[in-house]
Amino acid sequence: MAMTGVMRPGHVCIRVLDMEESLVHYKDRLGLQEVDRDDSGRVYLKAWDERDWFSVVLREADAPGMDFMGFKVDGTAALDTFEQRLKDAGATTERIPAGELNHCGERVRFDSPTGHLFELYADKDYMGTMMGLVNPDPWHEECCTGMAVQRFDHCLLYGSDIDGTVKLFEDALDFRLTEQVMDGELRVAAFITCSNKAHDLALVRHAEDGKFHHASFLLGSWEEVLRAADIIGRFKISIDIGPTRHGITRGRTIYFFDPSGNRNEVFHGDYSFYPDYEPITWTAEELGGAIFYHDQVLNERFLTVVT
Repeated sequence: MAMTGVMRPGHVCIRVLDMEESLVHYKDRLGLQEVDRDDSGRVYLKAWDERDWFSVVLREADAPGMDFMGFKVDGTAALDTFEQRLKDAGATTERIPAGELNHCGERVRFDSPTGHLFELYADKDYMGTMMGLVNPDPWHEECCTGMAVQRFDHCLLYGSDIDGTVKLFEDALDFRLTEQVMDGELRVAAFITCSNKAHDLALVRHAEDGKFHHASFLLGSWEEVLRAADIIGRFKISIDIGPTRHGITRGRTIYFFDPSGNRNEVFHGDYSFYPDYEPITWTAEELGGAIFYHDQVLNERFLTVVT
């Protein structure tokens, strides 16, 4: 698949209740690196294997949740084109000037039928990794701390009109549907991609709009997922479920909460998706195994707790 247009998830801005407590979680436990702070108090972080300047922004607020999720596009011409396509599809757009987020160029922010804010950008300062680009080591012990997550990978978001948001991303941004959960004729979950990953964004039907289920971070192996579980146990991090495996997307996973109640996921493994693939469909009566393949039982907290 040619990596043009919308290339990948680029960042997520998460609201937290206590910044210093949250930084212990995201830096010391997940293993993200703090790379900057701005005048409004936002803190910027990146994973050890990410090359752009940041992928996670934390903002202290009165309520947890997600402010916005951003996707990187392959140039300023693409940014202009996608802005017009979003407008043509009925989305409300706003140009955010370069520098409003440190180290990030101009962004196009847009709303969605599920009540979430997304944005596109073409430029972000390059930081690179400690391994460098010439004869690099595969990892570096000085940057691989805590769970040592490799990258910010995707978000799962809850809202009422998931069909509308899927259509917006398909029509205006060229995303593809990879998997879905159907209850008769009603789509209750959708997994969409702008790359050849199993998903870059997931959506679940929910009565309240604009809800944040989790931000997900990639690990290198199942053994690293198990090590993350050891860290969760050692530091008494509030766990949701796992380690286990999904039927949907095939990810091997564990879910837990940051100190503000925002859910995180660390996972390993999925499959490659190509443009000629048809979507995979799961039926509601098999939802237990679709979500938690090992025990085939739904966790009510996983389905209902959102920020």
